[in-house]
Amino acid sequence: MRRKLLEILACPVCKSDLEVEVHEENEEEIISGKLRCKKCNVEYPIEEGIPNMLPPELRT
Repeated sequence: MRRKLLEILACPVCKSDLEVEVHEENEEEIISGKLRCKKCNVEYPIEEGIPNMLPPELRT
């Protein structure tokens, strides 16, 4: 996931801004980590460079 994507992403639950916690990153993108909503604290994992933006109840 490219950092620039953070400018347009919003929490699908409450539509608030997200903050990122990076676990692994290269010069081009975030490989693993998580996005956290600043308002409702829901977390969305980033795995293999792809953020999973499904609400928690829809993830398997």
